[in-house]
Amino acid sequence: MSDVAEQDLLQEWRELSARHAAVFGRLECRLQERHGLGVTEFEALERLVTCVVGKCRAADLTEVVHLSQSATSRLVARLEREGLVQRALCESDRRGIFVVVTDEGRRRYEEAKPTHRATLEETLTVEA
Repeated sequence: MSDVAEQDLLQEWRELSARHAAVFGRLECRLQERHGLGVTEFEALERLVTCVVGKCRAADLTEVVHLSQSATSRLVARLEREGLVQRALCESDRRGIFVVVTDEGRRRYEEAKPTHRATLEETLTVEA
């Protein structure tokens, strides 16, 4: 890789990273202020609400919220304490744990969704 190509690549990475940080920061602030939810909590609820069966394996949430397995477990524990989700054993595999959205979790998600979408629209279309 030439020095110019390397510098272009690094510049693109820095711009992408800065844009992600700006959008994530704005989302975090607005969701927290207006709905008492962080971005990862919202993303977990969105995954659960949009699942056909309203539940998914705990391990699948790890991919959605981009956290480690242990951090996702702590996230689920927080959501469970707030009454937004419940854990349930998988009927076919007792080792598997499902996370199920509660009615309260669905309500909080629906309340926060317009804030999330408006913030995305505001922050992502500015540079268009």
